[in-house]
Order: sequence, then C-alpha cells, then structure tokens
Amino acid sequence: MTHVYFDHNATTPLDDKVLAAMLPYLREQYGNASSRHEFGTLARKAVNQAREQVAASVGVQPAQVIFTSGGTEANNAFIKGAAGMLGPSQVAVSAIEHPCVAKPAQELARTGWKVRKLAVGRDGRVDLAGVAQALKEPTGIVSVMLANNETGVIQDVAAVAEKARAARAWMHTDAVQALGKIDVDFNALNVHAMTLSAHKIYGPKGVGALVLDKRIELKPLISGGGHEQGLRSGTENVPGIVGFGAACELAMQRMHDLAPRLAEMRDQLERGLNGMGAMIFGANAPRIPNTSYFTFPGIEGETLVIELDKAGCAVASGAACSSTSTEPSATLLAMGIVPVLARGAVRFSLGKDNRAEQVEEFLNMLSATVARLRRLTAIAV
Repeated sequence: MTHVYFDHNATTPLDDKVLAAMLPYLREQYGNASSRHEFGTLARKAVNQAREQVAASVGVQPAQVIFTSGGTEANNAFIKGAAGMLGPSQVAVSAIEHPCVAKPAQELARTGWKVRKLAVGRDGRVDLAGVAQALKEPTGIVSVMLANNETGVIQDVAAVAEKARAARAWMHTDAVQALGKIDVDFNALNVHAMTLSAHKIYGPKGVGALVLDKRIELKPLISGGGHEQGLRSGTENVPGIVGFGAACELAMQRMHDLAPRLAEMRDQLERGLNGMGAMIFGANAPRIPNTSYFTFPGIEGETLVIELDKAGCAVASGAACSSTSTEPSATLLAMGIVPVLARGAVRFSLGKDNRAEQVEEFLNMLSATVARLRRLTAIAV
C-alpha cells in the first residue's frame, strides 16, 4: 500500500536537487574543511558557499551563521551559551515552546535563574501584555518561537523583541517551522539570535544553524578545535552543510508560489473538517500555510493517527519529538484546551509534493474512519 505523507512539520523528504548538491561531498570531495591541501580547500569553499546561501535566506551576513547538528543543538547553544555569559536573572520563554527550548531554560533554574513562562491566549498567540508584565523583573534571556510546530500559529516576534530589548534582555526565536513557508527576516524581527534547521525545508537531517547578532558573545556549548568561530567545535559536516545551503536557496526560489498553493489545500481540508464537526486549533490566528491541528471530540488522537496510517495516510498526533509521551499536548493545555480535547489532537502538515486530490481522498478516508470510531465509542458506552 502506498502511503500519502501529510507530516511535513516532522520532517520533509530530501529534495533531488539537494541530494545532487551533496553527493560530490559524500564521495570524491571528501576533504576536511580545516585541512590546508586542495581537498580541504574545496571543502572549505563549499562550506563558505552554503553559509552564504543560509545567510541570504534570512537576510544576514554569512559571518552570523553558526552551523550546528540541528535545531535542538542551536536552541541549546543559545540558551546555555547566553546563560554562561550573563549573571543569573530571569529567562522568559513562551508556554508553547518546543521541548528543546523549554527544557534547557528549565535547567537554568539549577544555577540560580528564575524561569518564567509567557502565557498564550486561546488562539495560541503570546499575550503581549503578559510579556510586558514579565519583563518588569530583571531578565537576561527571552525566547519565543516564530511559528508553532503543532498549531502553525505565527507569533509577533518583533513586538516581543521590542519589549525584550527595552528590558535589556537577549531575544531569541526558534524559526525552524517558519523558514521556507513565510518570509523570515532576522533584522525585521529585531532578534539577537535565531534557530534554523535543514530537514524541515527538504534538506538533510542532522544539520541546522544558529544565526547571531554580531555583538552577542556566547559561551560555547562544544569546545575543541575552534570551528565555527570558536562557538561549535568539531569537524564540519560538509555534505550536510552543502545540502542545507542548497535547500535554503531552493526554498527561497519556490516559497512565493508554494505558500498560496499550500494555503489553498489547507483551506480545502478545513472546509471538510468543519463539515465533519472537527474543532480546529488556532484557526483565528495567523498561521503558516501548510498546517492544520484539529480534534474530533470523543476520539483519541493516537487512535485516529493509527487508523489513518492503516488506511494509507501519515499524519501526527502532535510534535514528533514528543511522540513518546502519552500526556496531552503542552501547547494545547497552555492555550486553555481541556485535556480530554487535547488528547484528541491530530496534526496535518502539507508539503510541496501534495496535491488537492490527495487532500480530497484524505477527507473521504477521514470521514469513514471517524464515523467508524464514533460507532465503536457509542457501542462501548
């Protein structure tokens, strides 16, 4: 049975053009980018080109891009690296952050930091009045994601950053889910640091970047030979970095044609969902164009995901990085959604190769599956 993939917020397939760009550095151009001979020089040139491509995708200088092993490392590198340079005060993160922001922030509590969660409304957007209130206390670090990985809701990061800078705090945004779906401009967002990842934009897994304001100095998370301006030591993953650069360039070329097409399919899906009586989370807030997060009252999300998988459609019951947890989505709980509804949440995330007819087939499959599960629930009661 051929599966149709609707889980692009978890990861995306490697683009053929990205693979083609990577292959020479997996085979004949295998040099270490720090070596002084021709093999090393060719590798260094490739890394430099990729750095320029990643930088161009968010409007910064190449020197501001620090390559990492992915979004999780980049988020940890900023939060722990900033904490290592600043005296303990308050770290403020939104209540809907990905665990790779929330957990390192929580770890700072052991070293004297006060952890403050910034509340969100029922629409999934950070409460700006709450941010202003939180920043009345001395604050060193603020982190608010640009687009939520579950709901797709876009935050007003620039407004939060304005308040953070006024409070003399360092402002960070995790832009992993936003890149390639909406315009992402480091300077317009007014942040000190930004996290990006390759595998959400049809690039390889295992490579990401931390983009930094040149005036910010961090304590390195990984010490060693001084790679990446001394901020991330370790032999560069040249094929991965090359793939990341190529993926960024492709994302910029296709985004303005792709985003409206994704939004049209997402709206097609949600018209069908509304007709079936689904509740759609964050529907009244600005969202990235490919994402819909919904629930059918009385049906467990995990059950629905398994049944849809059997029928040939891959969707998710939440964030892939939290898929081992049986607890309801922390994002939905923070939005004030009751646990019984949060447990039913299903995330549908479109990609560049999806088509309108696949969405229609999914809706037919979903309708039949939901009807069957409702009958089973009624019999059980």
